[in-house]
Amino acid sequence: MNDSSPDSPDSPAAPAAPVVLDIWCELQCPDCRRALEDLRALRARYGDRLEPRLRHFPLEKHKHAFAAAQAAEEAVAQGQGWPYVEAVLARVEELERAGEPLLVEVARELGLDAEEFDTALIDGRHILIVDADQAEGKAIGVTGTPTYVIGDERLDGGRSQEGLRARIEEIADRLLAASGS
Repeated sequence: MNDSSPDSPDSPAAPAAPVVLDIWCELQCPDCRRALEDLRALRARYGDRLEPRLRHFPLEKHKHAFAAAQAAEEAVAQGQGWPYVEAVLARVEELERAGEPLLVEVARELGLDAEEFDTALIDGRHILIVDADQAEGKAIGVTGTPTYVIGDERLDGGRSQEGLRARIEEIADRLLAASGS
């Protein structure tokens, strides 16, 4: 019998917690769509050592952004958060024209329960999550999307994505080295 108590010299080291990357995003934002390429590259480089977390920051200038944020939360509840986010961001211009019916259509295309999406948009079950994200974003100085928070640093990507991925990698590498990952 192998004693693998935490103090045992034979016990494997527990994996370090991943570095969290909060991404303040809006699903009707063309800049957020452009940021997906960087996010894919970061996922490929870091795998499970980086935990990207979608945070909602719907902007008033986009009339379907708040509904899209709620729909994204329904996709999370159905186990397809990021695929849904990527699918909606790929259709930003169409969302501007089609509105909420497109959000349900994307759910259907991904094999999600589209009826439940429709119901969630009507009953507002995810409004508190979206409101809380937006309030937290405002409290830390988020003014546009995408905005990233990694470690204690906020990186604003709304004006330009130029150099942001390299800066995120630099911070992630430093945090991972400090945690021994």
